[in-house]
Amino acid sequence: MENFVVSARKYRPQLFDSVVGQSHITTTLKNAIRTNHLAQAFLFCGPRGVGKTTCARILAKTINCQNLTDDAEACGECESCRSFQNNASFNIHELDAASNNSVDDIRNLIDQVRYPPQSGKYKIYIIDEVHMLSTSAFNAFLKTLEEPPSYAIFILATTEKHKILPTILSRCQIFDFNRIQLNDIAEHLLTIAEREGISAEKEALELIALKADGGLRDALSMFDLNVTFSKDNLLKYSEVLENLHILDYDYYFRMTDALISSNSSEALILFDEILKKGFDGHQFVVGLLEHFRNLLVCKDPVTVRLLQVSESVQKKYLEQSAVTQYSFLVSSLSLGANCDLNYKASKSQKLHVEICLIKMANLTQLFNLALLPTQEGGNLGKSEGINEKQVTDKVSPVATIPVVAPIVDSQVSHNQNINTVSSIPKPTMGGLKTTSTIGKPLAQVSNKTVVAEPVIVQNKPIILDELKQAWATFVNHLEEQRKFSEFVILNRDFTLDGTTIHLEVDNEIQTELLTTVLRTEVLNYLRQKLSNSSLHIEVVVMKEEKVKKIYTQADKFNYLATKNPALLELKNTLGLDYDY
Repeated sequence: MENFVVSARKYRPQLFDSVVGQSHITTTLKNAIRTNHLAQAFLFCGPRGVGKTTCARILAKTINCQNLTDDAEACGECESCRSFQNNASFNIHELDAASNNSVDDIRNLIDQVRYPPQSGKYKIYIIDEVHMLSTSAFNAFLKTLEEPPSYAIFILATTEKHKILPTILSRCQIFDFNRIQLNDIAEHLLTIAEREGISAEKEALELIALKADGGLRDALSMFDLNVTFSKDNLLKYSEVLENLHILDYDYYFRMTDALISSNSSEALILFDEILKKGFDGHQFVVGLLEHFRNLLVCKDPVTVRLLQVSESVQKKYLEQSAVTQYSFLVSSLSLGANCDLNYKASKSQKLHVEICLIKMANLTQLFNLALLPTQEGGNLGKSEGINEKQVTDKVSPVATIPVVAPIVDSQVSHNQNINTVSSIPKPTMGGLKTTSTIGKPLAQVSNKTVVAEPVIVQNKPIILDELKQAWATFVNHLEEQRKFSEFVILNRDFTLDGTTIHLEVDNEIQTELLTTVLRTEVLNYLRQKLSNSSLHIEVVVMKEEKVKKIYTQADKFNYLATKNPALLELKNTLGLDYDY
């Protein structure tokens, strides 16, 4: 029984043309060999499993080949190529810097460099994971790397370029390896599957390529794992999905359908099903954000090419994107990003995600609120100059989802009636309720939904006394509602400069509370009361005067001397000391 050889070793490329997804690197190296413009030191950097060490070995074999082809490829038949393939070449030395990172290891390497090759033209030194060398080892290596013998070539490989000393980087010709594209990995896996006599579904190979995240070695390892798991050498999409423990696209499509239809119950049940299958809630949130991002890029034909999915899945994205509102996707991304950020800090992580899903499920109703017909026969969302994106901007996509009556700016003649609604809408559990406690109740559209009429503003001049009276009314309302934190912030004097209210607060916490929670309500109320939509608030943290405290005898004397300068003259005349 023959020993099994993993695909990553069995199908390691032996020529530049067989390297996958790094044509910009291989073309440059072949041209350098053809024109005899080889650098004294190369640095190959990039993610893991993209071909750095492979290209280093191919380069080492090719420059010593005795019968180069016209395309600057190794012949594979000469003595030098055969000795390289049998790991018996005396001209190629590999050093693992992860385990040989001391000054003594570099000194041994430098001693070897002094001896020219016995056969062949070059001695090549491949140092893998070069970023693991110590600072002392790097310094010992500098002189040899800068002025090596004519027959010595160094090839350094690393995954962490930023850890290498700048003095080393300046002495190397740097090649940056890219992550391998999904299609290139899938085609390479298909070629290997055909050589091994393995039948594989295209979707299964694309799923492996997607999971590999641009690393071909990872893709080959997962390919071997799934071949071992499969029966009769047949790779099926469903089996690969289960074996790699990946959440299927179908769950995200179903979840999005439930959210855009405002079916929060179905969304919660589906999330519970995902958890019971063993998937992590954080992993689901990240995947859902990626799903929303893919739907968003499908909104524009120019950005569809950014989708890194198979053609069949891309078709599903296009279909669902066509029935999903732009405003829903943008707001859901904001809610999901906030959920992702606070997931690990949450005490009840499942509840944390469920609250986020409930908010997403209510977004569609919230945006449709602005499109309901008014008593005057018009549509709030279809007012002149308003489109879906503008309605989204009026309803800020933040985690708290405040229900705020949108303000529609439009120019009207002086003869046209101006209808204003003096109200502060308040969100309640179980539905959206916008009954005011300060002014008149808003126009009721149905039994469950109450929506404000459009506010037409003509930007009347602001009178300071009227502004202070409206401000005091709002502050008193906060006190009646027992919102003492908000009351303390706003119960203070302010100044008016044109249409800008300058308000000084005590600290940054009050600034954040006013900016995120309170500013929208107070601005809406003041704009409606004063009929001026250009009114806005600027918040400044009050500067505290630093008072120097008096501790020592010298401090006491200096303080008194500032009050009476004659004390300083008396001290200098008599030669007095502070302590006596």
